Amino acid sequence: MVPERPRKPNPPQRSNHQSNGSNRGNGGTNNPNNQSRNEDSQNPPSPWIEHPLDPKPHPDQSASFVEYLRWMRSLDSEHKDSTKVQMLQMAAQQTNYRDRLTQLTQRTQLIAGEGNSFQVQCPWRIRVGGHKGPESTLLPAFDALGMPYIPSSTLRGVARAIASRDTNFSEAQIKEIFGDVNPQTMGKVIFLDAYPLPGEKRQGGLKPDMANAIWKRNAEHIPEYNTNPNVFLSLEKPTFVIGIRPIAGCDEPTLQQVKQWLVNGLAQGIGSQINSGYGGLESRELRSVKKKVIIKVAFELQGQLTHGRQEFQEWQFKDRWKALTKAESEVRPIAFRSMLRYWFRAFALGVLAPQVVRDLEMEIFGGIEPKCTGLFRIEATGKVSRDNARPNQQGKNDPCGLATGTLILRNSSQTASLEEVKKAALNTILKNLTWMMFHLGGVGQGARRPCYSRKTRDRAPWWRGSTLIPDSNEPFWNLPETVTQFQQLFRQQLQSFYSALQQFTGNNINVRSLLAVGQVKGDQWIEAIDANCRIVVCTGEPHIEKPYALAVLHDPSFKQGSNYDGNLCGKVSRGVKPSPVWIADLDNYQVVTVFGATQEPRKKYLKELRDRTDSENYAQIFPF
Repeated sequence: MVPERPRKPNPPQRSNHQSNGSNRGNGGTNNPNNQSRNEDSQNPPSPWIEHPLDPKPHPDQSASFVEYLRWMRSLDSEHKDSTKVQMLQMAAQQTNYRDRLTQLTQRTQLIAGEGNSFQVQCPWRIRVGGHKGPESTLLPAFDALGMPYIPSSTLRGVARAIASRDTNFSEAQIKEIFGDVNPQTMGKVIFLDAYPLPGEKRQGGLKPDMANAIWKRNAEHIPEYNTNPNVFLSLEKPTFVIGIRPIAGCDEPTLQQVKQWLVNGLAQGIGSQINSGYGGLESRELRSVKKKVIIKVAFELQGQLTHGRQEFQEWQFKDRWKALTKAESEVRPIAFRSMLRYWFRAFALGVLAPQVVRDLEMEIFGGIEPKCTGLFRIEATGKVSRDNARPNQQGKNDPCGLATGTLILRNSSQTASLEEVKKAALNTILKNLTWMMFHLGGVGQGARRPCYSRKTRDRAPWWRGSTLIPDSNEPFWNLPETVTQFQQLFRQQLQSFYSALQQFTGNNINVRSLLAVGQVKGDQWIEAIDANCRIVVCTGEPHIEKPYALAVLHDPSFKQGSNYDGNLCGKVSRGVKPSPVWIADLDNYQVVTVFGATQEPRKKYLKELRDRTDSENYAQIFPF
């Protein structure tokens, strides 16, 4: 059933349960240009394209995602982004694929035969398809009728890729098992399309997700801050029924070997963005052989929690229509990967040319244009133990958000092609980079500030910032007591990172002769740890529940009128500008990274950090 639209915006109604057939706000083809402002305020934007023959479509619950796309708003709509969020949410919430998916999975089991089908579970999400919008996610995530599935050809390719690396089998044996085109031979095993079980919500796990390409490179290959959120459909925690069927002449050991290859391949990820944590599948029946662990650490995240998509709530009119959404907190491996990539780029730009850094990023972290898988896979499992404080007066006494989990970095399938020396250098880079990420800032929202209370104010949010804490007793994660000792430890980790980077790239890296990336002015800087950057560790008197470094940053002397200086603290109005200052609170001291530190007001901030505390409570980490 199609939701109806609210008749009046005040009080607003949940528009995903309403529709009156009109199409205001340039939401479709019938939007008249001469409507009055008052009329506009009565009609929230419609997600439907509103075809004259069917302005109010009512898709059956069994209608596929394709049916929603058919009637979706026009691409040039003023509210196209928000209506896309609304439409994908409707498609995921209102569909009921129970009967169809039950039929398809039972068919797989029957065709495969007794004992030849098994189930694999995805602990997080599968993302299959493009990144530019729902229109590009159709294939191969959905079959011809719009049901989510994994094509049989994909399963065969996964199993064969693993088999080709099995040294116990020759190339001729692999061709005999899987078949070949030259000469044309038929394999011994038939792979069937794999469909998810309906699950509790009866739609196979269909759920909107969001990716945000935050950094964009310009012609000189220097990255620029330019957020580009993109909503798409994923499958959350689906369970697929896999079926393989032997043909005449295939013995039981061969069938079981193919099954094991397939399970091992699925464990390494399937679909797109697998190095970002998507697409890993596990079997209860067979043990999955995963790639080597580079680093594994339990963590705790306090403060503003990370979130993916925004859940659509309702339309609200204030001068113009705006979608009211609610962030959905989640432990997301892609958030950790993005932060690792950010710090890698920042450190590498200080010692390597921007073009070299761009190519290294693509090689190590992967990319889409050109498509590159990347040299490691990240996993982050865990839970949101306590969501963000409620954004109303009742939430003023709520504690901060809390998420716990485990972060794991593994070698990817591409790592096998590296020489052993280069593979060892890659692992050292990633291990030290992970350590530095934990001690330079947080993850996700508010990553540039440690978690701090704002309850002295009269309005939400009551907490800001993000503090990422390793939860490990391993000596690698132990921190010293004093500022000077931490300075030495951090420099050791950083020197190890640079040495491994030199070994991996073959480029000579001289940390005593840093590059200066771009031009630094009062209102201009590059987020690179270069000759213009300073990293310090310090401690001192906290103020109003803020650690020393943050209290100095928020000191009234740095404000412009009643507002924080955007060239020091960043800004969100009149053009978003991220803060050039990162602060990580490690309890005994804070680590402060300042980009463009050679110009005011950053230069003055560093001077105040040093002058307002004792000499033994302040030490420069970078440059050496």
